[in-house]
Amino acid sequence: MARIWTSLCAVTLGYAALATPQLARAAGNLDTWLASETTVARQGILDNIGGNGVYAASAKPGIVIASPSTDSPDYYYTWTRDSALTLKVLIDLFKNGDGDLLDVIEEYINAQAYIQTVSNPSGALSSGGLGEPKFNVDETAFTGSWGRPQRDGPVLRATALIAFGQWLIDNGHTAQVTDIIWPIVRNDLSYVAQYWNNTGFDLWEEVSGSSFFTIAVQHRALVEGSKFASQVGSSCAYCDSQAPQVLCFLQSFWTGSYTLANFGSSRTGKDANTLLGSIHTFDPEAGCDDTTFQPCSARALANHKVVTDSFRSMYTLNSGIAEGEAVSVGRYPEDSYYNGNPWYLCTLAAAELLYDALYQWNRIGSLTISSVSLPFFKDVYSSAATGTYSSSSATYSSIVGAVKTYADGYVSLVEKYAMTNGSMSEQFSKSDGSPLSARDLTWSYAALLTANMRRNSIVPVAWGETSASSVPATCKPTSATGTYSTATNTNWPSTLTSGSRTATITRTTSTSCPIPTSVAVTFELIATTVLGETIKLAGSIDELGDWDTSDAVALRSDKYTSSNHLWYVTVNLPTGASFEYKYIRVESDGTIEWESDPNRSYTVPACSTAATENDTWK
Repeated sequence: MARIWTSLCAVTLGYAALATPQLARAAGNLDTWLASETTVARQGILDNIGGNGVYAASAKPGIVIASPSTDSPDYYYTWTRDSALTLKVLIDLFKNGDGDLLDVIEEYINAQAYIQTVSNPSGALSSGGLGEPKFNVDETAFTGSWGRPQRDGPVLRATALIAFGQWLIDNGHTAQVTDIIWPIVRNDLSYVAQYWNNTGFDLWEEVSGSSFFTIAVQHRALVEGSKFASQVGSSCAYCDSQAPQVLCFLQSFWTGSYTLANFGSSRTGKDANTLLGSIHTFDPEAGCDDTTFQPCSARALANHKVVTDSFRSMYTLNSGIAEGEAVSVGRYPEDSYYNGNPWYLCTLAAAELLYDALYQWNRIGSLTISSVSLPFFKDVYSSAATGTYSSSSATYSSIVGAVKTYADGYVSLVEKYAMTNGSMSEQFSKSDGSPLSARDLTWSYAALLTANMRRNSIVPVAWGETSASSVPATCKPTSATGTYSTATNTNWPSTLTSGSRTATITRTTSTSCPIPTSVAVTFELIATTVLGETIKLAGSIDELGDWDTSDAVALRSDKYTSSNHLWYVTVNLPTGASFEYKYIRVESDGTIEWESDPNRSYTVPACSTAATENDTWK
């Protein structure tokens, strides 16, 4: 791939059980909803992780699937980026007392140790293979056409593992860090140091060039990676040499009024990529530093306004919502994937950045309004003016209160457009809020959990921003060669003592569950019909008529309304059965219309007596 620095210097599925769409649900008490939704999100993540996850039955232990959706779209793969972001959330929950997550964390680490060794279209361990974006769930290489390489995966994996490694060190388990975790992290840091100044695909997997999100998280990982190396008796000279230059390049993304998402794209560059970059480099001990685009910085706040405002006229859902009030947020205004819609995780990112800023202001004891950030502040507080306001002032209290309300507004939109059982897909319709694209998206659940933690001032440990925010006087297009070696040790002790809680966390020994002989699977279909038409379900197994339309299973329509075109039926199916199916429309004269290709596919889950599969007629 091309070097990027020199040229820049020249120019400077259905859904989870019992879920039904609620298209215009009024948001209730947000605290009450979050109390239940965080439980749903935690379980939604675990359901999507191999070993014991009910929707990841064929995945290897510790392998995180992006979604159970296997067609339209097929997300039944493991992405290095999505997996690392998800495990960082689980690790933070674990460090805050959720000891039951220990098995999952260790299985993920073991899986990554192996994944690093799998040769793939991007290369082998020491020749670029760490930049391969996704793998099959059985830990084999995905060899189909794809946007590769993607350079954010290794850095995010390193960040997640460092977080767990620090907990181990703090609780007297440095040996496991040295033997198991550091070799994996060292490989990833070596990759970052070698390739950070090379082009690659962005986190949306569409633009080949240089991504703000990727560069921002690379800087963070090199900084905290150097500190982590010293904690295990090693060093990372290549981290130390490259981190300042990565930071120097990061400044190039600031346009003067907003943060450019990508170099190498013809778009405007207004993109939720930049919101995500700030929240994933948030340091709770940092000030409102522009150089690292900290959430409370003038740059981050100005960019928040520009990015979120870009969606106000894009979606019917946002019609009539004034600036300074929360709107549904998508990836970028030019998005055409599924015709371009809001994403749960992007809307939650808009909230999380504001929660982070609130934490930083309260820790600092003041907030500053500059000419750059003034438009943001005037949206939420019309009397805002440039200056610094102490936390003891009435102005500070008014602004902080307004920003908190603004942030909660984004989460309330997610509440409004999530399924009634809390299930979240990838997107929701820009016109009516109904779920779209991949069902039960793991990243959506992870985003909900992190936003909720920040809302409650539960923050990660500092990564070292305060000592790594000085931009070099001269920027150079550099790289450095690190150390690559196969991480082979995955022998975890049977117990881990937590000194912070004076308790011993013991790994569970049983991975089995009572397996029923059959599962009551409810198929829910959104399909527009007219009076006299019926919908039936036909499939490749006897219970669904073995493709014989005369034996197809009829769906019910008693819940069908003008705003919710719902057909449904519950069928008892053999546990673990895998099959293909389609819906058929039967007109009043008996004429049959089949759905368009390809066939849908489904695997009946184990460890459950009921499940729901939600679909939309295609």
